[in-house]
Amino acid sequence: MKMGLIRSGQTHLTAEEDEALTAYLWPIVREMIKTAIENGQHLIVEGCYIPYDWQKEFSEEYLQHIRAVWLVMTENYICRHFDDIRTYASVIEDRGDDEGCTLEQVLEDNKNVAEQCKRHGIQPVLIDEGYQLNVTLD
Repeated sequence: MKMGLIRSGQTHLTAEEDEALTAYLWPIVREMIKTAIENGQHLIVEGCYIPYDWQKEFSEEYLQHIRAVWLVMTENYICRHFDDIRTYASVIEDRGDDEGCTLEQVLEDNKNVAEQCKRHGIQPVLIDEGYQLNVTLD
């Protein structure tokens, strides 16, 4: 959705403007989530443009149908698997020149996610060895 809106000219934001993109995209995504719930549909929303305080936007009627999963890697995991992280960074979206994907940057970004989760009372899935997530849908 992000790139569709950017490439179609519906926004003048760029892919690097994370905070502005969150503010722009979240109201649209939020209403898509509500519509899916109202129609008894399942929807997976993946991405970094979901605000950490997302829950305040939904009544209990909607919240009972939402499963939110945040992934946080340990520093040890990142250091041991950094080559894999870089290798698979473009699997979903071609990131082109990924010189900015350094060990230091990944550690910093991951630390920020962990801090935001803690600040907003989110219990993330902590990845230290391997991980497998089993989520059941009601």
